[in-house]
Amino acid sequence: MKEIPADFASPIDRLRWVLKALRAPDGCPWDRAQTLKTIEPCLQEECYELLDAMASDDLPHHREELGDVLLQVLFQCDIREEQGAFGFDDVVDALADKLIRRHPHVFGQAAAGDTEQALRNWERAKQAERKGPEASALDGVPAALPALLRAQRTQHKAAKVGFDWKGAEGPDAKLDEEIAELREAMRAGRREGVAEELGDALFTLVNLARHLGVDAEGALRAATDKFARRFRAVERRVRASGRDMAALTLPELDAVWDAVKREAEARP
Repeated sequence: MKEIPADFASPIDRLRWVLKALRAPDGCPWDRAQTLKTIEPCLQEECYELLDAMASDDLPHHREELGDVLLQVLFQCDIREEQGAFGFDDVVDALADKLIRRHPHVFGQAAAGDTEQALRNWERAKQAERKGPEASALDGVPAALPALLRAQRTQHKAAKVGFDWKGAEGPDAKLDEEIAELREAMRAGRREGVAEELGDALFTLVNLARHLGVDAEGALRAATDKFARRFRAVERRVRASGRDMAALTLPELDAVWDAVKREAEARP
């Protein structure tokens, strides 16, 4: 049994001691066996759980999920430190340096009277860091982002260098064009063509959302939540009637769905 020191300089020092104890030769077999590759799914899951917690009013849950994400950051730092690459303090110093560098209106002579000017300062500093023959305005958009969010970020980056419609009319007309091409591919029975045209339509729909000031990721999440609520209500109603979902026809299920929908829309 490891003896835990009585005093630590700060809570983060206590947490770092605990993690190093877990990774030590006489620590936890599971923790010692982890690599950057094996903990990758953990980071993805914890980030999504944090997003769920942020959307709720459950403060203890939010605090817990923040801690779980912090654990993933520290875990990766310890793995890199064991490899002789860098440690947690190096990450913290690099982050502080970057924040100072990208806020010249706070730590330098630049001006920023509003959020838009502050963002322009940030982007100019960011582009200066990435200058090179292969530099692109799209640099910095992670390929591992969920597809919808990646489309949003990519379009936003392109718009910052002027590659954008002036208003929502542009992507709105483009959406009609893409839907027509999708329907043509469907009529032709071209499976690969259908997938491509569907992707183009989705990408354009995200662009339209951006021009309308709607977060596409949030809008789709809300729509999915609404569908899930109503579907569960349909399940409850069907069970209460003594019937089985699988035994009902689609028109019968649609009738229950419509009744649930009418009730939901009638609520204040």
